[in-house]
Amino acid sequence: MADNRTLYDKLVDSHTIRPLDTGSDEVLLYVDRTVLNEYTSPQAFTGLREAGRPVFRPESALAVIDHVNSTRPERIASPQAQADDLQMSYFVRNCRDFGIELFDLYHRQQGIEHVVMPELGLALPGLVIAAGDSHTTTYGAFGALGFGIGTSDIEHFLATQTLVYRRLRNMEIAVNGDLPPGVTAKDLIMAVIRKIGADGAQGHAVEFTGAAIRSLSIEERMTICNMAVECGARGALVAPDEKTFAYLRDKPRAPRGDALDAALENWRTLRTDEGAVFNARVEIAAGDIEPMVTWGTSPDQAAPISDIIPDPAREASPARRKDAERALGYMGLSPGTRLSDIRIDHAFIGSCTNARIEDLRAAAAVLKGRHAAPGVSAIVVPGSREVRRMAEAEGLDRIFRQAGFEWREPGCSMCLAMNDDVIAPGERCASSTNRNFEGRQGAGSRTHLMSPAMVAAAAVCGHLCDVRTLEPRHAD
Repeated sequence: MADNRTLYDKLVDSHTIRPLDTGSDEVLLYVDRTVLNEYTSPQAFTGLREAGRPVFRPESALAVIDHVNSTRPERIASPQAQADDLQMSYFVRNCRDFGIELFDLYHRQQGIEHVVMPELGLALPGLVIAAGDSHTTTYGAFGALGFGIGTSDIEHFLATQTLVYRRLRNMEIAVNGDLPPGVTAKDLIMAVIRKIGADGAQGHAVEFTGAAIRSLSIEERMTICNMAVECGARGALVAPDEKTFAYLRDKPRAPRGDALDAALENWRTLRTDEGAVFNARVEIAAGDIEPMVTWGTSPDQAAPISDIIPDPAREASPARRKDAERALGYMGLSPGTRLSDIRIDHAFIGSCTNARIEDLRAAAAVLKGRHAAPGVSAIVVPGSREVRRMAEAEGLDRIFRQAGFEWREPGCSMCLAMNDDVIAPGERCASSTNRNFEGRQGAGSRTHLMSPAMVAAAAVCGHLCDVRTLEPRHAD
């Protein structure tokens, strides 16, 4: 085994059962855990049923309902809703028949999978976690290797606890200096994606390093690892540190007592060795980052809020020029338009990227004593029941309601158009989500990505605006 290894290499090496072919990058990889949802698992369970195979280690999987469910409060008063939906009812049946723990629509801990797993303490340093959702990279915030897999791989994992895995190249993204006031982790990762492009980390596992990364909270690290997939990364990592360990100490399913002491001894070794070589390296100056928004239909089509929409004619790459022209046509925007002049119809705070308690606190701080502009439809969807309870205990729900926002139940909601939260064609949404693809929030919908605080500011102004220009207020 080579000396001076990266954190990524250590994780893959410790989980490799054996190489598959001489000279190949493919290995048979042991996977510690998965989280299942009702949208990406049905074919996998059907395959197991047809082959007569059991789940090898049911206790290594947690199942949650999050993608297709309604987030409207009425769902709680309608216990029939889950049974009436074919995807949800089949998921309930599969979990029952295969012995997998399920957080169904009415479970006390229900929520978005990448919010629920960390708050339970199931995402731990050193683990390999594979799941049927590309944003499984979120768990890299804990020094775990998380990555998305397809439905055939879900079936293979459930049957064997292993996957055929191709090793990735290593990339370091070093973010040095301090983030300016009013600039968030969401702005940081959007600036990274803009700099290297939607395919800039393709074929790589990214490790985020530098003073700016170390200063982030664990929830902020989850945001950057979550969105690393939007620049092509198939894995994203932050080395675990004392912040990580402190976050995990009170989580209900994390190790306790002697088990925690033993775990900490191992966790403290999970870092890239001095002298380890990365295949690629990117440097970002944290002090240069401003609040970011997207103008196009890919997360890398973004700019600081103080900027204007770029002219595709200035793009040197013919392919990128064509993409930009198409994006502006879809978005109904013109080059040279000030980003802060773009009016919105909707404001959405939620998703596996930005629906944790720190995100809601940041948005509520902007909205306190203010109200959404006339004509703006605004909703807040907490990432989990636990987040919802915490927010209500702090009175954040009252701030949101007083500001004209709907206060919803947990779920993926308006992140993607596979439930009843859909934006009409031609309407524009300021969104704290992770993707702004064509039709992502509904056929013909137009999505602008930004931080939760920036969404709150846009809701108040009625157009995209710089949250730093809004003075703090107090409720009457």
